[in-house]
This record gives sequence, C-alpha cells and structure tokens, in this order.
Amino acid sequence: MDATYRDRADAGAVLADRLGSITGDPDAVVLGLVRGGVPVAAAVAQRLGAPLDVLVVRKLGLPEAPEVAFGAVGPGGLRVLNEEIADRLGPEEVEQVVRAETAELERRERLYRSGRPPLRLDGRIAVVVDDGLATGATARAAVGVARQLGARRVVLAVPVGAPQAYDLLSRAADEVVCPERPADFGAVSRYYDDFHEVPDAEVVAALTGPR
Repeated sequence: MDATYRDRADAGAVLADRLGSITGDPDAVVLGLVRGGVPVAAAVAQRLGAPLDVLVVRKLGLPEAPEVAFGAVGPGGLRVLNEEIADRLGPEEVEQVVRAETAELERRERLYRSGRPPLRLDGRIAVVVDDGLATGATARAAVGVARQLGARRVVLAVPVGAPQAYDLLSRAADEVVCPERPADFGAVSRYYDDFHEVPDAEVVAALTGPR
C-alpha cells in the first residue's frame, strides 16, 4: 500500500488543516508527545500560530505485561491510575513501577524542557499531538495528565489511528481529530514514507527552534 504521509511534518500540516477553528485562539497550546509526536506538533503549532510545548508522560505497565497500562505518571509528580488494572498489583509492585518510570520521566523533562518553567495548563485548550494511535494507552494517559494540569479542554490530534483506539480516546478527550482510521490498521509506520526513530536531538531542536 502507498503511505498516506511523506513524513511527520507532512502529517502535521494535514492535522493543522483539520484544526482551523483553533487558529489564533490565545488559550490554545500545542503539546507534542515524545518522541515521535513532537515533529508533528511542531508543524501543527507553526501553521496555527500557537505556542509549542512538550508533554512528557510515562505509561505504567504491568511487570509481567508492560504493554498493558495500569496508569501513567506526568510532570510534577502527577499520577493517573486505572484502578481496575492497578488492583491486580500489590502496593509495593505499583511503587516499583512508578519509581522507575518517574526517574525516566524526570530525565526526559530535564532534557526536553532545557531549563524552561514547568508546564502549566490552567484554563488552556490543550492540543495533544502524537504521530499515531495504536493501542491508545499513552495518548489516554496524556489526556488524563493534561486535565490534571488544569486544561479546560483537551483535543487529541493524530494523523492516523486504529479504530478501536479512536473510540477509546473519543470517550476520554473532548475532541479527537484523526483523519485516517483504516479498518486494517496494522502499525503506525505503514502510513509514513519516512518514519525514522526520532532522536532526542531532533526533539530538542523542534522545541527550541523558531516558531
């Protein structure tokens, strides 16, 4: 099959066209999920004339099945738990996972924020951007963290997603913008000509470059 997008910047341009109602809104802030969501978010922010920031979240996975999320941690010690799944673990098991993921989150925050003040979303419209939705677990965690950071409205914008993940996020976010929802989804990488692994340096450059 032919890829839908040339690269993440091309995908961001398509998303920006779908987010026209936000153009010029002084309350809007575009938040890229690291790492792959940041180049997409940079293109969205540039076209919308909105500020760009990064939202660092770490999924909390079950020790025996890390792909199954029982919650997430976000900036400033924020914690979002899915009690139904978290109840499968003892308190110490939960804390072990939280400690490990918090340490990695803090490392990434130091790197990506580059001395900028902590992220605050009080009263803002948070446009959370990623490069695609597979299971939706990380995006769902990000929506929860954005709400805890004070966002009054959370819009999730992704270029492509699995229909099941789209349905999941439609119940979590105030709005989901996802132009492509193929029934035979497969993997996010199928929909890009260039889907290289985004290095830390590219994330930092996108966040610190001219808007």
